[in-house]
Amino acid sequence: MTIFSFRRVATLCVLTAGTGLAFQASNSNSNSLDVEEKFRTTIHGFRRSSRAISTISLIVLDYKYSLYGVVANSEEYRLKLSEVHLRSAKRLLKLCQVNKGFYVKAGQFAASLRQTPNEYSSILSSLQDQAVPCPFKDIKDVIISNLGSDISTMFLSLDEQPIAAASIAQVHRAILKSNQEVAIKVQYPGLMQHVKIDTTVMSFLSRTISWLFPDYRFEWLASEFEKTILLELDFLQEARNAERTAENFKNNNLVKIPRVYWEFTTRQVLTMEFCEGHKVDDIEFMKQSGIDPSKVAKALVEVFAEMVFVHGFLHGDPHPGNILVSLDNLNGFTLVLLDHGIYKQLDEEFRLHYCQLWKAMITLDTNKILQLGEWFGVPKYSKYFPLIFTGRSFDSTSALGMGMSYEERRNLKQELKLLKMEDISSFMESLPSDFLAVLRTDGLLRSITRKLGVPQRLRILTYAKFALHGSSPKLNPATDPIVKVAYFRLKTSLSYLHLRLFLVGAEALSSFQKFMNFTCSLCRRYYHAMKSMHRCFHSRRYLRLLAFGRTYNTCFST
Repeated sequence: MTIFSFRRVATLCVLTAGTGLAFQASNSNSNSLDVEEKFRTTIHGFRRSSRAISTISLIVLDYKYSLYGVVANSEEYRLKLSEVHLRSAKRLLKLCQVNKGFYVKAGQFAASLRQTPNEYSSILSSLQDQAVPCPFKDIKDVIISNLGSDISTMFLSLDEQPIAAASIAQVHRAILKSNQEVAIKVQYPGLMQHVKIDTTVMSFLSRTISWLFPDYRFEWLASEFEKTILLELDFLQEARNAERTAENFKNNNLVKIPRVYWEFTTRQVLTMEFCEGHKVDDIEFMKQSGIDPSKVAKALVEVFAEMVFVHGFLHGDPHPGNILVSLDNLNGFTLVLLDHGIYKQLDEEFRLHYCQLWKAMITLDTNKILQLGEWFGVPKYSKYFPLIFTGRSFDSTSALGMGMSYEERRNLKQELKLLKMEDISSFMESLPSDFLAVLRTDGLLRSITRKLGVPQRLRILTYAKFALHGSSPKLNPATDPIVKVAYFRLKTSLSYLHLRLFLVGAEALSSFQKFMNFTCSLCRRYYHAMKSMHRCFHSRRYLRLLAFGRTYNTCFST
């Protein structure tokens, strides 16, 4: 590492520490905290910032030193890069575990992104179940200060032991005076102050890392996370999201959104209907209850496909803890959607273009994919869209959902070797924020359906079906003419049927080509085997004649 780089790293440490302290000082005039609390928050924030600075600086130095002088894209480079990824992921995991709160949420966010290296996602995914509950006394104070009444005047009972604890809040079971069983989500005290500090430090760190290493640009990641965390801290917004989603799925008997109790809901306290259930990836529970996991997966994919392609209003954190499977006498099961804090309102133009992209990827309409890549701002990388979403290369001849042939994988591997970190950073930075949200949700959904043992083909075909539905004009059966509604529904159904027939034809052609290739290969092997046997036969015959001739000559010569 050059002296200039060392100076840059030193500057990073000093300036970031100064940023954390300056931010604390700028918040010291707040009337909401007493002097002692301000002092504690300042010291605590400085410690958290210092840990973040030292950890990130160590990671930066590790990357710089370990990869210095190694030929890029070589086998040695890839091995060393993987080793540094693993060491860095473990350091970040420790940082998240010690700093807690915002850092745990940031680690979960990074682990959920499909573009995150496997070493990071596998290590940081353990943060999903590592939240430590806050003492009930502190939680009780938050409830009283927000709802303005004593616990006994609002609830018949309130369990002191939380039923769930996450990175920003924990949930307690309670019974209202009306005998309604509810779940109360309570934000951790002082969290908003810490988040303001931590987001400032993270933003500064991401900009400085980009300055140190121009190929590693992560400002987009910090910016996206800052937007989501600030929205998630507003429980009133979460309540509105829940009610809007309930309205969107009011005609779907397989989906349940817990009811919001507005009189017991504020920015820091959310009271909702209590719903029994098990995590959506609890296969053992499903087997014991006689529920088919594939049906659960199908219903889950349909719900999120409808969110993306039809409503354009997307739940941004669908990990297994936020989706429950509840027993239902009518349908067998019901999906209960929890935690509506992170939602993405997709731009209408983006939604329509995304529907078109899926139709193009299913039929491998390369011209349309390239055209849409221009619109999404990534013309150079649009050929990778089919690979990202459907597992097929841009010019694949394989059947949908069946992966790629050996030759296709080999060619793609050679092509991907030429990509640099700069290309990945450029790709992610150029994508619209809506695309990033869809990518993240799709990645989380894939991991769940994979665990439930559902083939990729089901997810792809479901997406295609709802992409066609989302491309049609939005009509309201209650207000629009019945004939018009029926016409567009029929048109959508016929379009989907046409698409399925196209896929059947393409798959039949692919199977026929594979059969012909296999037959030709078998014939070639048979031909070469017979040719070899023929040569061998003639060779042996020649040797026998030669031996006979020698014997004959010997006999007559004597």
